[in-house]
This record gives sequence, C-alpha cells and structure tokens, in this order.
Amino acid sequence: MNKVIETIKERSSTRGYTAEPLTQEELNILLHAGLQAPTAANRQEIHFTVLSGSHPILQELEEEKNRLRQITNPPHNFYYEAPTVVVISADSTYKWGTLDAGIAVENMALAAESLGLGNLIIGCILDAMSGDKKAYFSDALKLPPSYEYKIAIAFGHKAVTKEPHTYDAEAQITIL
Repeated sequence: MNKVIETIKERSSTRGYTAEPLTQEELNILLHAGLQAPTAANRQEIHFTVLSGSHPILQELEEEKNRLRQITNPPHNFYYEAPTVVVISADSTYKWGTLDAGIAVENMALAAESLGLGNLIIGCILDAMSGDKKAYFSDALKLPPSYEYKIAIAFGHKAVTKEPHTYDAEAQITIL
C-alpha cells in the first residue's frame, strides 16, 4: 500500500507522551511540513509559534480555558503534557486563514505520524485565545500584528497508543 495512505490510516490523536524532547531535526521536519501546505492564493499568511511543553504561557492558557469552561481539577492539561506545542495563527483580515491553518496542521500531523511521533490537534483553547485575554495571549505568543489563533498541535514521543477512529462511510458520503 502507498506510504501516505498507510500514514493516514495509522494516525490517531495521542493523549500521553514521554518526557523525551523532539530533536531539532524532528522539529524542523514538522515545521517545514506545515510551511509546505498549500494556502489560498499562495498567500502563505500562516505563522507558527513553537513552545516547549514547560513554557509558562501554556499553563496560563490551561487556567483560562478551565475558568471559561468551569472545569476544576482536570486530570491533564490541554496538550497532555507533550514536550512541544505549536500554535498556528493567521491574518485575521484574510478570510481563508482558518482553512489554511487547518491544512497546515494536517500536514504536520501526518508528518509526525510518519516519523513515529505522537501528535494531538488542539482546538479547545479557542475561547481562551479569543476571549478577554486575547491581546495578552497574542502578545505573549508573539503573534504577528493582526494575526489570531486558529489551531494548535502538540508533538512528542508516544507513551500511549490508540487505534485510529472508525467512521461510517455510508452516513458520511453522498455521491451525486
């Protein structure tokens, strides 16, 4: 079977990581996979902010997410203690930025799977990133002017494995 199709079939969300950090080579491969994603009109307007899993702003985001969702004592943080988190932002004035960020994050997720790395695509901090503290978080994450959070992804070496999700093709596909 084709290696790309195999990788797509094998990829699942990782919700448990070892403490082993990514190598610089692994990180570069993942970032370049995101940069190589197509963007509408080839604007290449998406931006990647790389954080170590111990970066204090991640704890602040976790606390704000939990406050907004009224969650107390969660069993893990939103990135499941992964050693690396990448926040993807895009120009807020460009209507295709969200779509472009989604394409980039999928490229990165598949690249991670192909390297044997775990990954988790993260949307749950949207409220924290767009709420009362939007400007604070945007500044702390050094998002370019007029850029806003679109999606994030956590990376690391897998401490747990999970079967890829199942689907119901009959219910989810219409061919006209």
